[in-house]
Amino acid sequence: MNPAAVRVDQVTKRFAGHTAVKSLSFEVPAGGIFGLLGPNGAGKSTTIRMMMDIIEPDEGKVVLFGLEKSPRDISERLGYLPEERGLYKKMKVLEHLAFLGEVKGLGVADAKRRAGQWLERLGLQDWAQKKVEDLSKGMQQKVQFAGTLLHDPDLVILDEPFSGLDPVNAQMMKDIVVEIAKSGRTVLFSTHIMEQAEKMCDRIVIIARGEKVVDGSVSQVKAEFGGNHIALGFTHDKENAARILADRRLVATLDDYGASAELELAAGASPDALLGALVREGVGLNRFEVVEPSLQSIFIAKVGNAAVVPAITEAA
Repeated sequence: MNPAAVRVDQVTKRFAGHTAVKSLSFEVPAGGIFGLLGPNGAGKSTTIRMMMDIIEPDEGKVVLFGLEKSPRDISERLGYLPEERGLYKKMKVLEHLAFLGEVKGLGVADAKRRAGQWLERLGLQDWAQKKVEDLSKGMQQKVQFAGTLLHDPDLVILDEPFSGLDPVNAQMMKDIVVEIAKSGRTVLFSTHIMEQAEKMCDRIVIIARGEKVVDGSVSQVKAEFGGNHIALGFTHDKENAARILADRRLVATLDDYGASAELELAAGASPDALLGALVREGVGLNRFEVVEPSLQSIFIAKVGNAAVVPAITEAA
């Protein structure tokens, strides 16, 4: 059995008396896509920086690939896209990417060849001889993403990789992430956007206020959360549904999106009882479906008020 790509063992990190990460433990299996999830200020970026040996834990340890080595000693096996994007803005794009490849151990010619291939794949070939500062923020993000992958790392760590991207470019990067995982390599990415994680991740950890609150495969997490969940879609103004949806004999929790909603039935209530009540009230429905709980609803239930408490130091 291959060792875990990442093992976080009872890690704690404090900043000026504030505990950003507290006794955190989890494993990232080799291969696949792993989501490190949590609200802003939860400790995600702090945890990733400890993985990369940018900062040291006050307690506990992080082990990569089962090796008692610093990430700096196995840098060629790692690809890291930090939350704080950073490029040398006066360098030309192709030159910059090739430089990043050389830093990771590629030869000059190989680094330049790979840089050109990535620019073409990401639709940036016409910008190869432009300075980085001439690119839009989205283009610069794609350049740094390419630099993270240029040397074919075994472990790719992406901190909020899709933040600020338009839907087309976000989809392009998602496709590449999935491709990397299918090749047998490991991707760990952090996000607070549950829809991304639900669609992409094999396993997840959710942390809040620096502590772990959920750990497991997405299917396992949903099964353990349990409950009877209903997805509703409304054909018109749903004001006449308000009384039914507020009835705690029928509905335990409600996630209202306006034209649609997801709810958890109250203990002892049945889907038939809810549907009957909505029909008698004359509510226009275009969807009534018993569904598994969404990761979004699990996140809200598990994280609760931690999602609205501002971080004292770390932004993520």
